[in-house]
Amino acid sequence: MKSVWAALSHTPTVYERSPDRLWTDEYISRRLLEAHLDPHSDGASRNAAFIEKSAARIRAFAPPETFPRLLDLGCGPGLYAEKFAAAGYRVTGVDFSPVSVGYARQSAERKKLGITYLCADYLTAGLPDNTDFAVMIYCDYGALPAADRAALLGRLYRCLHPGGRLLLDVFSRRRYDAFRAGRTWTPQESGGFWSGDPHVVLSARRKYPPDVTLESTVVLTDAGTAEYYIWTTYFTRESLLAETAAAGFVPVAVYGDVAGAP
Repeated sequence: MKSVWAALSHTPTVYERSPDRLWTDEYISRRLLEAHLDPHSDGASRNAAFIEKSAARIRAFAPPETFPRLLDLGCGPGLYAEKFAAAGYRVTGVDFSPVSVGYARQSAERKKLGITYLCADYLTAGLPDNTDFAVMIYCDYGALPAADRAALLGRLYRCLHPGGRLLLDVFSRRRYDAFRAGRTWTPQESGGFWSGDPHVVLSARRKYPPDVTLESTVVLTDAGTAEYYIWTTYFTRESLLAETAAAGFVPVAVYGDVAGAP
């Protein structure tokens, strides 16, 4: 936990580790789960209508009859995993949020969907070596630094069967161009997303040319200071294909989004 001045005066280096853990914080994880489950929001998962449309498009891209064993990396509470299982895939979901995975397991059991969930970090966890189709949806890939992306691609290449497919969902360079740097502060008198206690949120948005952004958040409460970083790398068609080719992948198709936009 940093002092307020240390947090506000520090400019992080690219992909510097967040001082505090965002995705596994108990309180924030439950607020993230609420955001995932909001059918009208794109805040944590995409909205329910888009998920329905994109799941159908993904099934057409790699049908379960040909690619039956599906690995969903960063599966969250299982919104896509359940769609995939209902479509006929044998699904393994991996996510390191205990809150999200706990919800996903209960939901799958309630709906009698035979999904295997692993609460683990997919950068280090053992991945199933009999995979036909792997997906990373809603830009998890771009949240990783370059070295981790390369390592993960290598792991996925090895766990996929020959002829298997990988789907990556990333933000394009257009979104980077539209990103606006700046700072804001927001008082929360009765609690909010970042804390259940009264607090102040100090947010900074930074661009690191040519293709990385940082959204950093400092949360001030009576108990102290917490600081969280969200990094994103943005891709052109060429830069994404170059990274995947370096791991041995051959491009099949590039779309505007996972629902198949041009």
